[in-house]
Amino acid sequence: MTHARTHRRLLASATALSLGLALTACGGMADNRSLYSIHQPVIERSNYAFDINAGYGGLDTAEQMRLAGWFEAIGLRYGDRVAIDDPAMSGATRDAVANIAKRYGILLADSAPVTEGQLAPGQARVVVTRSSAAVPGCPDWAAQSDTNLNNATYSNYGCAVNANMAAMVANPEDLVNGQRGTGQTTVMSASKAISTYREAEPTGKAGLSQTSSTEGGN
Repeated sequence: MTHARTHRRLLASATALSLGLALTACGGMADNRSLYSIHQPVIERSNYAFDINAGYGGLDTAEQMRLAGWFEAIGLRYGDRVAIDDPAMSGATRDAVANIAKRYGILLADSAPVTEGQLAPGQARVVVTRSSAAVPGCPDWAAQSDTNLNNATYSNYGCAVNANMAAMVANPEDLVNGQRGTGQTTVMSASKAISTYREAEPTGKAGLSQTSSTEGGN
């Protein structure tokens, strides 16, 4: 009797253990039934503000040097958005800031974002908006089960491609809005490849070259 009870207890323990392992495996099973990655690039924007002393006559040499030094310090680069908040709306101040930003190949934006703090009289604020792209949650190995009863894509699907894209894109804003075309096509550039193909001489026009297996061509 004791032996039979012990056997039944061992059998029940083994069954409970197997069920627990099965449930654990199901808990790590992939459940994304689409062909899209659940991990997509996320764009974050940061604003950097720099107050300059400006008047109706624009910026003096010292303020221009301060602004150029600030641009250099933050590493102003392609993809950054530069705007100016000038209560006096001085065209000379805007032109001075625009000329310094042009050194980095950047044009001034039409409007500046809202920033904290009040400007003192006679001051203007230069705001640089910088965007960064990242894919949070990658790598994702939450689905550790080899069993795939849902016929789903695994949790780490798309992490490598999307993370590489986020790291390599020159302007992260392109992942949101893309580049806007001008609607114009340069005919010379568009037809250059076609013209080159049509005007090139055939490679066999001069005939086949004469070759010989004997020394001296005899």
